Amino acid sequence: MTKKRSNRERGLTKEYDLLVIGGGSGGLAHAQRAAEYGASAAVIEYGPLGGTCVNVGCVPKKIMWYAAEHSHHLQHAADYGFNIDVRGHDWAALKSRRDVYVKRLNDIYENNLDKRGVEYITGAARFIDANTVAVGDDEYRAERIVVATGGRPIVPQIPGAEHGITSDDFFDLDERPQRVLIAGSGYVSVELAGIFNALGSEVQVVVRKKGIVRSFDSMLCSELMAATRDSGFPIETGVVPAGAEKTVDGIVLISEDGRRFGPVDCLLWAVGRAPNTDGLELGKAGVESDSSGFVPVDKYQQTNVEHICAIGDVTGAQALTPVAIAAGRRLADRIYGGMEGRHLDYKTIPTVIFSHPPMGTVGLTEDEARAEYGDDVKVYTTGFTPMYYALGDKKQRSVMKLITVGDDERVVGCHVIGDGADEMMQGFAVAIRMGATKKDFDDTVAIHPTSAEELVTMR
Repeated sequence: MTKKRSNRERGLTKEYDLLVIGGGSGGLAHAQRAAEYGASAAVIEYGPLGGTCVNVGCVPKKIMWYAAEHSHHLQHAADYGFNIDVRGHDWAALKSRRDVYVKRLNDIYENNLDKRGVEYITGAARFIDANTVAVGDDEYRAERIVVATGGRPIVPQIPGAEHGITSDDFFDLDERPQRVLIAGSGYVSVELAGIFNALGSEVQVVVRKKGIVRSFDSMLCSELMAATRDSGFPIETGVVPAGAEKTVDGIVLISEDGRRFGPVDCLLWAVGRAPNTDGLELGKAGVESDSSGFVPVDKYQQTNVEHICAIGDVTGAQALTPVAIAAGRRLADRIYGGMEGRHLDYKTIPTVIFSHPPMGTVGLTEDEARAEYGDDVKVYTTGFTPMYYALGDKKQRSVMKLITVGDDERVVGCHVIGDGADEMMQGFAVAIRMGATKKDFDDTVAIHPTSAEELVTMR
């Protein structure tokens, strides 16, 4: 197993080619790739290996999403001739199996470090100077240091905010709360709301402005709003939280305009994320951060201090696990693998929201395309009910949009909401990144009957 050093072992000073602060997806990817090139490397992490994604993000969230999907499929089983008696859902059993799986991933990450000769140091790191990091009383020096400490959920600074929980706490729930109120409009809010709703909770979502997932294409926003209404949980707009209080009947959220929401058994804050830079003492290394604590970097992931880099959520770039991994590996390729100029292109990055139904997107939104290309933009859309719902009364629409530019109609944006959007988006992202045109899509023979075929038959 990887040799761990805790801060109970005092007085150690050790030198490496590379120190990575943070054992999340990006930090691990960078350290392991660097070690494969021959660098002596160490990873410092105070929590379980894998960071947000493995422990309180993508992985356990997707398991909960699968559980919610089972609930949706059970609702349609009778349409296909099945007589099923559903006797409820065992949240505690699901949590137990999920936690075992996550722990196994933690162990796999540690074993992978060991295989590549990367030292694993447990504890909280802080800078001493631009080449030295302390963990407890031990000091570690390196030619290069990478900050990959990720982020954490924000709790609003309002009276009574402590009565709410965050997405991190969601994964600690031993039982499903019956009445849930979620404050927030982003992907965390809609994903967790969909899970709670599908598994039997009464859910309400409150947002500050007029809609949800507003950074995505407006079509996706409006279609998801409609889908949430159809699935039975309302979204209340124009709600600016001013406080929360705990009453004998449950937790109540109070908005600035005096409206009261609740009482509920669980109030969940999904109002954004902050970087984990508190306690790093970046100033001692001369590393600059912005007013929110994020660490600015150039396209090569370098901070203002040349030999100190940052990757992943801590930079304020797209907070996606594959982005952090890709940035970390490319950074190692450039520094230790001799690939001059190697860096991550942050354009045309695909992403999926695991809502119900899921949403997939890659490239420019329609508004972004029109702002950049004006009248050269042509948009194609389609909406339909997938065959899956043909035999029943309860329907769920799928909607798709292709955004093209220029006389050759190069595809610069693809946006899908509906069953299968999460799986179909990866292949179309490759095509768009390669510069595919609408004619390339049109000349591709459709796979029938599928939802994805609509993207190559759209007129």
